[in-house]
Amino acid sequence: MTASNDVPPPDQPSRPGPGDADSPQGDGATRGDRADRVRLADKSLPLFVLREHATDYATLFSRARAEVGHGQCLCQTPALRLVIRCSRAGRYHLAGWPGEGELHDPSCSFHKLASELTGRDAYSTEAIHEGDDGVAIRFSAALARKLSAPEPAKASTEQRDGRARRTVGLLGLLHWLWEEAQLTAWHPRWRRRTWWVCHARLSEQIAGCSINHEELTEALYVVPPFRKEYARRNTAAFETFRITRLKRRGDTQRRGLILGEIRVVRPTRYGVQYALAHHRGALFATAALDERLRRSYRPAFSAAADEHGARRIGLFLVELSPKGNVRVLDMAAMLVSKLYIPADSSHEVVMANALTDAGRAYVKPVRYDGSDLVFPDFVLTDVHPHSYVEVYGIHGRESYDQRKRVKQAHYQRQGAGLIEWDVGDSIPEVRRR
Repeated sequence: MTASNDVPPPDQPSRPGPGDADSPQGDGATRGDRADRVRLADKSLPLFVLREHATDYATLFSRARAEVGHGQCLCQTPALRLVIRCSRAGRYHLAGWPGEGELHDPSCSFHKLASELTGRDAYSTEAIHEGDDGVAIRFSAALARKLSAPEPAKASTEQRDGRARRTVGLLGLLHWLWEEAQLTAWHPRWRRRTWWVCHARLSEQIAGCSINHEELTEALYVVPPFRKEYARRNTAAFETFRITRLKRRGDTQRRGLILGEIRVVRPTRYGVQYALAHHRGALFATAALDERLRRSYRPAFSAAADEHGARRIGLFLVELSPKGNVRVLDMAAMLVSKLYIPADSSHEVVMANALTDAGRAYVKPVRYDGSDLVFPDFVLTDVHPHSYVEVYGIHGRESYDQRKRVKQAHYQRQGAGLIEWDVGDSIPEVRRR
């Protein structure tokens, strides 16, 4: 599996322990916490055990699926149902029961916001289909092309006449991965989030998923976290992806996806190169493409974001050039906070950091491909009912002011709690009262 070749086996003596902030468990609830436990058939187990050793528990998964029909999450009483999925490769994993994500404890791995607070709801089941064997995604771009034929047309991700979207674009895929891996959420019960944690969660999420009828684990390379003892393994994993996934086969040029943190963008003789954190190689793009991407994802490339410890995540559509370089065809970029929480501006990065430092539990709603969707900037999940956070960073634009008034009126009608920050003023108190 290209996304997780760096994750050492359970008996690896140098593997970080459960208390290590760089370990995959470092972002979860403590091992004894009910929000981290599930029941399969008649056995109660920590979730991280089932995630890390799913193959060892295949018989238990199968028995629970046959006898009960579902798993159970123990974050609440009575327990909540969990979907038991089995990929075509025979790997089992658990997923939240449709429509019940909001019922889980905010610290639970299966907690989700209500459907009206995510861009996920704008897609048809043709675009994102969830079945017993996993999730099938209909991606808007072709993952292969005939060299002797014209470039295949990119399928539109636009909504027409109010109908649901039938394909998922690059940004939609990036947001889906982040949201499903629960990387849009933060809870003070969790420990420090690192790229190791992000990689582990993303690897778990893509297992059993397909994209345009191909295994997502084969089409997508998630850059593994660098550790000196695994450097050779990581290099070999990427070389395998580069050759087996991207190398031309006769008249067919294959394409792939690379997901990682953008460390720096450097000019080259013919354009730019993107250097990724934890990754030794570089991705190359034309100057024209880089300029277009900077216009499309202006917040992610703003100089202001650098001042607040922000990070940049890129999901790249790539192919090999005739000289064997990894060439970028398109990209979706996402600005994130120091804990990898998505943000729409540098001001939102400041707010996300403040909420984290204040010990708040919160979620960042993401739009997917729906650039016109309007959501709260953040949802505070440590109060019931949830309250909201709005960051106002634009002045003198009538359309923005109108949207601001509409949102304020909506919150007032709901009677919802609201923290507002006009960035021209000092940041307000965000601690829970």
